[in-house]
Amino acid sequence: MGLGGFPDVTLAQAREKARDARIKIEQGLDPILERERAVSALRAEQAKSMTFESACIALIDAKSDEWRNAKHRAQWTASLETYAYPTIGKLQVVDIGQAQVLNVLQPIWREKTETANRLRGRIEQVLDWARVRGFREGDNPARWRGHLDKLLPAPTKIARVTHHRALPIDDMPSFMADLRERKGIAARALEFLVLTAARSGEVRGAAWSEIDIDAAVWTVPVERMKAHKEHRVPLSPQVLALLADLPRIKGDELVFPAPRGGVLSDMTLTAVMRRMELDAVPHGMRSTFRDWAAERTQFPREVAEMALAHTIGNAVEAAYRRGDLFAKRAEMMTAWADFSASTIK
Repeated sequence: MGLGGFPDVTLAQAREKARDARIKIEQGLDPILERERAVSALRAEQAKSMTFESACIALIDAKSDEWRNAKHRAQWTASLETYAYPTIGKLQVVDIGQAQVLNVLQPIWREKTETANRLRGRIEQVLDWARVRGFREGDNPARWRGHLDKLLPAPTKIARVTHHRALPIDDMPSFMADLRERKGIAARALEFLVLTAARSGEVRGAAWSEIDIDAAVWTVPVERMKAHKEHRVPLSPQVLALLADLPRIKGDELVFPAPRGGVLSDMTLTAVMRRMELDAVPHGMRSTFRDWAAERTQFPREVAEMALAHTIGNAVEAAYRRGDLFAKRAEMMTAWADFSASTIK
């Protein structure tokens, strides 16, 4: 058994270590095995060491394949870098408790409630990941129910709810008349968005391979749908006429390609509405469509909800509704297109 080298270990220290080792042997203990176990325990403890920032990076890397686009990774990273890392980024995850989580959340809980609530959920997921990986034990100090809900006001009670600004129903025909006079692919994409009641991302990413002109249907694939479910959109005669007038660029599958190639940005559609001096945003057009369906037509509520590709909240209703009401939606979308063109001479 080595006792250490000279001059770090003096002769007197070596004699003392040898005496201690003999005593252990007489007691039935193995000093070499004890030392190996101590080294192993130290290495195991060091292996369990991980900072909160490192845990965040590891979780984001592990989960990013599940996210549909890079925006989710960027949002996670930005919120954690901005609000969490300065306070708890360098702390070991094992040392993060209620006080540390509150130090991150309380300064922004009232002023930036939505951001703070999302940040809380992300911190909770990071600490859950760290617990499963063996870097910490015990309850999660960032959990809401039964814990932080007793210490912080509920987000729904203090957050200001802001809805997407929508165009009044009666302003839609004149807006569409003005829009049809405007040139450019962005104007056509916005027109298509209005007439199909689709989301901006669905429209901007639309590909010719998704559109069946003969069947008058646009099938949005599952990977581009918010509800992760394929969605069939009936195309009214007005939409088919719009598509027929669009240029087809060889080698480009996008229906509405950006001038320099690739997908149009969301701000491009917003810019069209700003130039038209409207106090509304593209997503608000879906609200206008929904208001029109509810206030000006006799179409059932579920037909309008299906047209908007909203998820059915009632589990029993969702289980029994197997179809997509396509024929009824086709009738409704044609009526919507007719209404949108009602003031055009």
